[in-house]
Amino acid sequence: MGHQAHVRIWRGDASKGALVDFDVTVNEGEVVLDVVHRVQATEANDLAVRWNCKAGKCGSCSAEVNGRPRLMCMTRMNTFAEDETVTITPLRAFPVIRDLVTDVSYNYEKARQVPAFTPPADLQPGEVRMKQIDVERSQEFRKCIECFLCQNTCHVVRDHEDNKAAFAGPRQFIRVAELDMHPLDTLDRRALAQHDLGLGLCNITKCCTEVCPEHIHITDNAIIPMKERVVDLLFDPTYRRRGD
Repeated sequence: MGHQAHVRIWRGDASKGALVDFDVTVNEGEVVLDVVHRVQATEANDLAVRWNCKAGKCGSCSAEVNGRPRLMCMTRMNTFAEDETVTITPLRAFPVIRDLVTDVSYNYEKARQVPAFTPPADLQPGEVRMKQIDVERSQEFRKCIECFLCQNTCHVVRDHEDNKAAFAGPRQFIRVAELDMHPLDTLDRRALAQHDLGLGLCNITKCCTEVCPEHIHITDNAIIPMKERVVDLLFDPTYRRRGD
């Protein structure tokens, strides 16, 4: 059984914009992305929205629904009361291109600062067998779909645009943590994480973990252990003497 819903969708570009009201039919089992597509098909053919898989695996349809960063394809309309206005806006931390589409190139620029996996130069195929515990240690971080909800909700850049130059964000921190945990990687990225990626700006409020659709424990399993390793390297005089 369907019902009529009242939705407000942000329309505009980088220069100006406003919330526009729509009354739209919602059918049983539908998600926010279904409603956006119905508005696009029936009332606003030029509505810009980014999406791909509609299965919560591509990360394309990120937006803010009633102020919370979410994947529109994974947010069911029945989680809202039938008489509740559902407000859909673009990700706040990134520049708007048009309507619900934002420019997330900042994330890729920061990703390029992280050196790739670097195995030993003389390693031959079949020489090393990874233990299952080593596989499991970093496997959680490989679930990331790069929806950038964690980047968007992180107050370091969400509320302070000028921090972007110095801060790579939680998405890149879990990449560094994943590489750091790999038994065959030969690079030490701890100084890079602190000085170039801005790890010290993170004050572990766990807002990134709360919005992750893949339920990655970003703060507890990646950022905090990385901070501990950075402290050992850069600030513990006893540790530094051991390494001399």
